[in-house]
Amino acid sequence: MAGKAVNVKEFQELAKKALPKMYYESFAGGAEDQHTLKDNEEAFHRIIIRPRVLIDVSRIDMSTTILGYKTSAPIIIAPTDRHKLAHPDGEVATARAAAACDVIMGLSFSPSCSIEEVASSCNAVRFFQIYVYKRRDITELMVRRADRNGFKAIILTVDTPRLGRREASIKNKLVLPPSKNFEGLISTAVVPGSGSGLEAYASSTFDSSLSWKDIAWLKSITKLPILLKGILTHEDAIKALEVGVAGIIVSNHGARQLDYTPATISVLEEVVLAVKGKVPVLFDGGVRRGTDIFKALALGAQAVLIGRPVLFGLATNGEHGVRQVIEMLKNELELTMALSGCCTIKDITRSHVRTEHESLICRL
Repeated sequence: MAGKAVNVKEFQELAKKALPKMYYESFAGGAEDQHTLKDNEEAFHRIIIRPRVLIDVSRIDMSTTILGYKTSAPIIIAPTDRHKLAHPDGEVATARAAAACDVIMGLSFSPSCSIEEVASSCNAVRFFQIYVYKRRDITELMVRRADRNGFKAIILTVDTPRLGRREASIKNKLVLPPSKNFEGLISTAVVPGSGSGLEAYASSTFDSSLSWKDIAWLKSITKLPILLKGILTHEDAIKALEVGVAGIIVSNHGARQLDYTPATISVLEEVVLAVKGKVPVLFDGGVRRGTDIFKALALGAQAVLIGRPVLFGLATNGEHGVRQVIEMLKNELELTMALSGCCTIKDITRSHVRTEHESLICRL
């Protein structure tokens, strides 16, 4: 089946055929009306590439450095939950694919495989994503385990004081298997009422009192660089700088939290301009093509995170499916760079794209 996919989008249809309905809809779905879910992808269509010609593009170099770590392309595998729902090898297969493709992997706070299993599976550069639980000792323990097992950065998700309303999971009465990271620490056996099991679990564990002052607590328990994931405004970008984080991830949680938030590509430049180059800005949301990556880089992102397409590749063909997804995106980015007259990532500039707003002004 995987051999039939000629682009990343086609892996979604293959995954839909391969997965139980409950799990597919959990991976694919967004919050409420799914307006933002659709717009995350469609907003890319409203950005136009402005190619330059008669430039020697016989050699294209996509490599870059993220937080000091060299990577073959500006692509990071986004942290997503419970990969064994997609494939029996789970996050171990994803990590091995990241290593084979020489890209950074983000590991979720609630994976199917433990921190230690993923760390021992390959030599990929790994970042660890966390939530802050009401029991802060559990979050602290996870951070220390990640540090001890060679993870290079902490990604704190900041857009989830409560879980967004994911109606497909509610209809399906989604119950997730326990995460190996929490064995012996916390009960994950939750019987949902009117919502999903994930919603009930989140309500009982997530610390909704988390605020800006708590970044100091997190910095006190680790020397690893901290990135905040879930920033959508220049106001919050400035606050992130003030509390001393090492980087920002522009993200709306894959449109799974608050519906009718802006598509992330539409607010990327707002955050980039607020940050003024003081910390790296990474981008998450709706990337399905190499042209999407190019557009995000032109608007100031240092790299993009890839979430659902990785899960769909994993569901379709395990580790090889993930490798196919990443290599497809790399190949498309390389072609886009060549056809746009960019030999290196640094050659991709703001002048290479025109946003919807700029196109409207040109018509006036």
